Amino acid sequence: MASIAVIGGLVAGLYYGGSAVLDSASDMFGEAEDYPGPGSGEVTITIESGDSLRSMGTTLYEAGVVASQDAFLAAADANPDSTSIQPGTYVLAREMRAADAVASLVSGDTARPRLTIPEGFRVRQVVARVAEQAGLPPEQVKAAIDAAPLPEYAEGDPEGFLFPARYELPDDVTAEALVKQMLGRFNQTAGKVGLVDGAAGLEYTPREVLTVASIVQREVSNTEDMPQVAEVIYNRLNGACEANGVPKRRLQMDSTVHYAVDDYSSVFTTAEMRQSDSPYNTYRVSGLPPGPIASPGEQAMAAALNPSSEGNCYFVAVNLETGETRFAATAAEHAQNEKILNEYCRKSDLC
Repeated sequence: MASIAVIGGLVAGLYYGGSAVLDSASDMFGEAEDYPGPGSGEVTITIESGDSLRSMGTTLYEAGVVASQDAFLAAADANPDSTSIQPGTYVLAREMRAADAVASLVSGDTARPRLTIPEGFRVRQVVARVAEQAGLPPEQVKAAIDAAPLPEYAEGDPEGFLFPARYELPDDVTAEALVKQMLGRFNQTAGKVGLVDGAAGLEYTPREVLTVASIVQREVSNTEDMPQVAEVIYNRLNGACEANGVPKRRLQMDSTVHYAVDDYSSVFTTAEMRQSDSPYNTYRVSGLPPGPIASPGEQAMAAALNPSSEGNCYFVAVNLETGETRFAATAAEHAQNEKILNEYCRKSDLC
């Protein structure tokens, strides 16, 4: 009996002592790090066939979806359906609560097909892209664009108003729904950058500023150069560059010529192209072209509303691979930048 009592005391001591140690460890390390949710933005992740819950947790952690692999494993352990997660590509938010991430994977809602409209596309290119990626007849897409309600300042012309972005393609997608989304995104972005009020402050109409933005979008690829390109455009329009060799109000932009002749095979234009009688040929016609030449993105729109003030009248891309662009105030400075381009072109196949 005495032995039994001693053993019982030892067991009890181990139990209570062990519990105290475990409680102490729990207090020391706490629960696995987790985000409060719900998260924001989106990230695409892929669950491969044969992935374990641990490897899924690693994938989500590395993608910034969950705060830790342990939080994901704990949430998966608490969700009895987590073992039914299927391989596939999923679109999740960044910094989700682990339990919500598990629930999203369990739901099996894999990423829907998407339509991508790049910045700088013209209406004709948008129609072709929608037909290709959404599987809709081009004539339906064109009809939907023609029938869509545009802002009053669009003057009935959809060019420049089909906002470039990525759009989901549900199974029952229609041309009308896609065009409505594009115009909705345009209106949202125009409001965000303050297009209407900003244009009034510059003493231009919203459509004229959108036209400037479309030229900016087509002329340079690096967003940090966009405000400077916008300034060159305004300087040429207001005559500030006349003393530096630019005829007053003559933009002389290759991008507008490309639009006029509908030829985008090269970043350069030929002498023949520059003889086009189109009102979009800014080598021959003064002032802004009749309207936008492409759909600008948010950065180009913001640049058109907030040009730099460095006094430049010229710019030229000197590296067609990186998009590096040099700016100049005078024709002599511009000629030196053109020499850099010519040297580049002697070595590059992109020219």
